Amino acid sequence: MTQALSTLADRVSGAVIRPGDPRYEEARRVYNGMVDARPAAVVRCATEEDVVAVVRLAAEQRLDLAVRGGGHSVPGFGTGDGAVVADLSPMQSVEVDDAQRTATAGGGTTWGRFNDVTAAHGLATPGGIVSTTGIGGLTLGGGIGYLNRAHGLSCDNLLSARVVTADGSRLTASDDENPDLFWALRGGGGNFGVVTDFTYRLHPVGDVLVGLMFFELSDGPAVFRYFDDVLDEAPPEYGGYPAMHLAPPLPFVPEDRVGQPFAVVVSCWTGDPDEGERFLGGFRRVAAPAAEMVAPMPYPALNSLFDPLLPPGMQHYWKNAFVTELTDDAIAAHVEMGARMPAVTCAMHLYTLTGAVQDVPSDATAFGHRDARYVANIAGMWHDPAQNDANTAWVRDYYAAIAPHSEPGGYVNFASPDDQHRAPDDYGANHQRLTEVKRRHDPDNLFHLNQNIPPSPVPSPRGSTG
Repeated sequence: MTQALSTLADRVSGAVIRPGDPRYEEARRVYNGMVDARPAAVVRCATEEDVVAVVRLAAEQRLDLAVRGGGHSVPGFGTGDGAVVADLSPMQSVEVDDAQRTATAGGGTTWGRFNDVTAAHGLATPGGIVSTTGIGGLTLGGGIGYLNRAHGLSCDNLLSARVVTADGSRLTASDDENPDLFWALRGGGGNFGVVTDFTYRLHPVGDVLVGLMFFELSDGPAVFRYFDDVLDEAPPEYGGYPAMHLAPPLPFVPEDRVGQPFAVVVSCWTGDPDEGERFLGGFRRVAAPAAEMVAPMPYPALNSLFDPLLPPGMQHYWKNAFVTELTDDAIAAHVEMGARMPAVTCAMHLYTLTGAVQDVPSDATAFGHRDARYVANIAGMWHDPAQNDANTAWVRDYYAAIAPHSEPGGYVNFASPDDQHRAPDDYGANHQRLTEVKRRHDPDNLFHLNQNIPPSPVPSPRGSTG
């Protein structure tokens, strides 16, 4: 393998970083500090040709292949012990076509860079909650964020993708070219190849009205119930979610309340600000916020609002579940477990999947859980590794408390390393079709460092009795 990696270094334009290189310790790190893998090499892919070379090397040498975009994968799928890492971080070009309202971005682009470029044109596409997340992993898993109710998931706005498949082929996937692959990329995760370019549909988005409302725990059940009741009538301009948080040290939070548990409503309004103010006023009629901030800001500023609380290198352990009905018992479980939240950086967010998300048929893309109303994400995030056992136990206990009120599957982008057994439920009714697409494009399962979809068996010849 040493000789193969040396040959690779001569073939690619990006750096090949191996153990012993002074850049190695930094290059091997990913966002989740709980992941401490030592790959055989990290290849900083600068071009599509670099990606082809890495894929072919991994296939020929039978090496584990990890694909890293933003590096935010909670299970650490962007690395692996002894793996060769295709690090796409140098590939961050973003080109906007104003006439077509589209943007094409390199596979290593982060949402922060993407949003900054498109915002200069008054445009955006649905992204995530944290700006340092890569567009690749988020889109391939579905793509949940503030603009979903108005414009669908990130994957619903994907128009085409350039893909390097397991045999080193370079394909375009769209409705017109390789449509089976295009279907699978939109929700099937990184199972089908390395996406080197994403082309998205854009939408006019300027300043948005942002609301952060912290309510006493005793008011939590009424606030959550109101949110659920009003959701069906909420206009698509409203993109928000109920949450459980410990109050962070923000200017509008009373100093003596920092670190205390609250039921929270996080809101994003993309329409007329006065209408947004009136809509958010409905929450105040349910209960008086203990602290709040409601203000207009550019959409990229909202997308980066939580970045300072969540720097790279923290410990991460998450669990999540799809929810079709937010019952009173489920709300009670959220309030009870939210009150035990162990760190100010932890969170539970109930992301909504209504509006434009449910306008897309469940079989139109690989993201098939469109009958769900919410994704309940229990995000355990903290700084001190000494707290790993206790805080991981809190996440698991929280998940156990809401599991009776949830569906079997979860959202693949919020999975943890011990969730691999949940993959069939996570992909839901589309799982079987995904195994068939996997067999066509990656029959040897080269792309397995992910929420994996093994290829379906090769069909027996017709009439065979063996």
